Amino acid sequence: MKHWFSDGAFRAILRNAAYLGSGSVVSALLGLLALSCAGKGMTPALFGALVVIQAYAKAVSDFIKFQTWQFVVQFGTPALEKQDTKRFRNVISFSFGLDIASGLVAVLGGMALLPFLSHALGLEGKNFWLALLYCTLIPSMTAATPTGILRVFDRFDLIAIQQATKPFLQAAGSVISYYYNLGFTGFVITWYAANLFGGTLFWWFAARELRAKNIHNALKPQLFKAARNIDGAWNFVWTTNFAHTIWAARNSCSTVLVGLVLGPAPAGLFKIAMTFFDATGTPAKLMEKSFYPEIMRLDPRTTKPWLLGLRSALLAGGIGIAVALLVILVGKPLISFIFGYKYLEAYDLIQIMLGAIIVSMVGFPQESLLFMAGKQRAFLVAQTIASGSYIVLLVAMSHLFGVQGAAFAYFGGQCLDVLLSLVPTLSAYRNRYLLGFNVPRESNQ
Repeated sequence: MKHWFSDGAFRAILRNAAYLGSGSVVSALLGLLALSCAGKGMTPALFGALVVIQAYAKAVSDFIKFQTWQFVVQFGTPALEKQDTKRFRNVISFSFGLDIASGLVAVLGGMALLPFLSHALGLEGKNFWLALLYCTLIPSMTAATPTGILRVFDRFDLIAIQQATKPFLQAAGSVISYYYNLGFTGFVITWYAANLFGGTLFWWFAARELRAKNIHNALKPQLFKAARNIDGAWNFVWTTNFAHTIWAARNSCSTVLVGLVLGPAPAGLFKIAMTFFDATGTPAKLMEKSFYPEIMRLDPRTTKPWLLGLRSALLAGGIGIAVALLVILVGKPLISFIFGYKYLEAYDLIQIMLGAIIVSMVGFPQESLLFMAGKQRAFLVAQTIASGSYIVLLVAMSHLFGVQGAAFAYFGGQCLDVLLSLVPTLSAYRNRYLLGFNVPRESNQ
């Protein structure tokens, strides 16, 4: 372990993860406060409806959005290494154009689809119109260019601030709605305002950093003109888009699918379990966000990025085991205190999903390593098989065993995801000498 920490790249990953962690810990606590106020301030059915509205908007955005932050990191980092400002400007313009186009498609599609799903999701009357209003947030959810810009410029501190600001506003609005008994409408409106401000703050940070680096006119949306100057642009964004769409089917749509199969109240319980799952899996997510930009500066033909991935996976797995043990000890009284006894059934779901926390944390470096090696399509195939199997499991087991069946299906889906992604990752490592790179990288021999 002492040798690991002597590695500058490994220290950089942990440093940036710590920046993000400072915001994410606060975000997780504030998110629990917001959910606690919503759970205590409404009936389980209305709480489930609120959760479904938020999950629906996020699911639609995740289905349509392009992973433009990955595009900015993949193509923008080498441009900055070469000090090629013109190419970097093209990368940002193309990425921004994709965000605008995908946001428009997503909001129109989400609003058009909602009337057909509203009855099954328990969104009728006034609740339907509030859900329709919430759909107008979708364009801000699809935009990923700002976070890509901040990651390339190594401004993880600003990302941490943004990550803490949105849940702070959401928690503050939830406390006000609970204290003044504003009901379902109050929670929807305050959550809407918090998300809108948080999304706008990301763009302001990104624009400020571009000005500080004297990179002007980058936030001028272009698609086809900019893409012509970037070889492989469309191939990369479509591949990562399909991969993320599949990921969305497995993650963002889980709560919506549970709501469709079992109704709003079980969806609320599943959301509480997923909130704990997301919070406990935060260390791996933070390491992934700092891991990808760091390995893009390394030569994939050497062992350094691969060993970096192995060390990061082992560290994340150890943290995952510690977190799982902590959840077993404090999960039940914590749910009772935060949400009340009427939501205590969520603890049974969390116990089932604890294994998925460890598995997902161990497997987090695989996506970044495959992208570094140019194996996006192999990752896409693995994601397709794993996600398709998970959706079938989720629907079938929810029908057969209720909400606990959904938890077992989620655990199975996480295991499939990591195992199927491991195959192309090992193959890419064995054939690493055949990989190429076209930007100056440090010597790693």
